[in-house]
Formats: sequence, structure tokens, C-alpha cells
Amino acid sequence: MPYNFEKLNVWQESRLFIKEIYFLIGKFPKTEQFALVDQIKRAVISIALNIAEGADKRSNKDFIRYLRISIGSVNETVTCLYIAKDLAYISDQEFQKCYEFAHKLSAMLNALVRKLNEK
Repeated sequence: MPYNFEKLNVWQESRLFIKEIYFLIGKFPKTEQFALVDQIKRAVISIALNIAEGADKRSNKDFIRYLRISIGSVNETVTCLYIAKDLAYISDQEFQKCYEFAHKLSAMLNALVRKLNEK
């Protein structure tokens, strides 16, 4: 029997985003393993974790709170990507691909928040 969050497209997409980001940061310099890489990992994983945690809350209000935390984690991930681009750890093309993926996730999260607010 699946958990509630497993049925959510936004949770499924967040897992794909995690995979994309992990592939990207695998190319970062070893000197960044405990700084920027660690921060990006925590931010991107937080997106999926908060969707999953919020999906099992008893009220839409609580779920929305967790979705907003996920949106914040998307923003944090994007900021880390800007830093990685500024430091020339990723190319403009790599940045743009992840930026567009993040934008899609953010839009999906905001759409779910709007839907839950209507109920």
C-alpha cells in the first residue's frame, strides 16, 4: 500500500531533481565536499522530505506549511547553483537546465498550495 506522498507528481519530480543535482555536484572540486556540496545536498533533499512529511499531516494548513518549506528549499538550491556557476564549477548550460527544473518544481509546489487553499 503506497504512502500518500508517493502518489504526488511533485514528490516524484523532486526525486528526479535530486538525482540531477547529485550527478552535477559529483564533478565539484574535492575542496567543496564539506561546504557548498554539503549545503546543496541538504537543500535539495529537503524538498522531497518536506513534501513527504507534510503529506501525512492532518490538515491542509499543516501540509501547506511543509510545502512552503519545500519551496524555500528549491530557492536555496537555486542560490547554491548560482554560487557554483559564479565559481565556474558548473557551466551556463548546466545551470540553465537545473534552473528550469527548479522553476518547474516551484510551480508545481505553488499549484498544490493553491489547490489545498481552495479546500
